[in-house]
Amino acid sequence: MMKLRCKKFFISNSKVVASSNATAVTASDAKLSGEIKWELRPGGMLVQKRECAENDGDSIITLRVSTVTQCHHISIQPTSSFGELKMILAMVTGLEPKEQRLLYKGKEREDCEHLHMVGVKDKDKVLLFEDPAIKERKLATSGHVQVIGSTYHTICV
Repeated sequence: MMKLRCKKFFISNSKVVASSNATAVTASDAKLSGEIKWELRPGGMLVQKRECAENDGDSIITLRVSTVTQCHHISIQPTSSFGELKMILAMVTGLEPKEQRLLYKGKEREDCEHLHMVGVKDKDKVLLFEDPAIKERKLATSGHVQVIGSTYHTICV
């Protein structure tokens, strides 16, 4: 036969002495006393309440965006997408969003991916490259194809 133990949903602190002046319990007092807050999810599941800041939507992270020759510090909301980051970088670097390739943690990221979903945090580094296919197309259309170390002469026969 097996004995089952009763689980406690909160930790009581028996060393707390009651004072004559009653004060309101704040969130920091609850953390110190070890009380765990619970919430009931719409599906009926009882889970531990998340402890996040009230104004998470207002938080801003700073990213280090490195190109081959430059480094830019960009402030953006963590819920933004890589497409929105490309639009900000277009103003800073002069490259159109279609010409940019963004790499984070060694992988190229799509425009629809959100920063916080990929794991981008404050002061993380993102690499910016110019798309080589578009770069070649630009050079070919403008006629500025350069060959290093050789000279071309026109010979008429």
